[in-house]
Amino acid sequence: MILAPATSPARRLATVGLLTLLLGGCSTVPNVTPTPSPTAGATIPPTTPPYTLAPAPSGCPTAAPAAMSGTATVTMATNFGNIVIKVDAGLGANAAGTFVALSQCGYYNNVVFHRIVKGFVIQAGDGTYARMPTLTQSKMGTGGPGWTIPDDKVTTAYKRGTVAMANTGAANSGSSQFFIVLSDTAWTSTTPKTYSIFGNVTSGLDVVDRIALVPTGGEPGSDGSPASMPLQPIVITGTTITTP
Repeated sequence: MILAPATSPARRLATVGLLTLLLGGCSTVPNVTPTPSPTAGATIPPTTPPYTLAPAPSGCPTAAPAAMSGTATVTMATNFGNIVIKVDAGLGANAAGTFVALSQCGYYNNVVFHRIVKGFVIQAGDGTYARMPTLTQSKMGTGGPGWTIPDDKVTTAYKRGTVAMANTGAANSGSSQFFIVLSDTAWTSTTPKTYSIFGNVTSGLDVVDRIALVPTGGEPGSDGSPASMPLQPIVITGTTITTP
């Protein structure tokens, strides 16, 4: 499973254990099937009209994209509103280049945010198992484009609005999945700082906050952490890129 960092030493150990199983050839994946009967009315209505599916991705990279230089602005449209991200290669050139390349080819079109950890992060980017109209709930969070990128050195703090690459916990294992940090206090002195930062949300933090309020369900983490799969679709309906 590709994860943003765990929020405690126990969660970090659980993540390492899961990675060991996956790399060891075990076919078992975490059970993240939603609870059959979520509480009636426990939803957060989107702020935009019902979405339509965007065009399928076209011409996406088949190998890790080149590192980027300079900056770019990615506007990520969702059915909850727009999130504007300033991508800065000075923060992480490999992650920045990958995120912009995948945004440019429409890789994130129709992909859902598959993970919400209240007060910590929201996560998306699994274009294999978390793309509408067909979701593979039992595998969401384990997919990607089939290649990985080198880690970037983290030189700044994780804070509210930080956008960074998720990974498996192993070195150089990031690819398409990313997360947005929800709070300035989410990162503690014991939280891993090995997730390549490549940008910040410059507009739409209110949208991020609304997404973070969506009820979650499924199976709790193996360490007893709360279930984190959203119980309603939070869909990326398109991305546009501008450069200075």
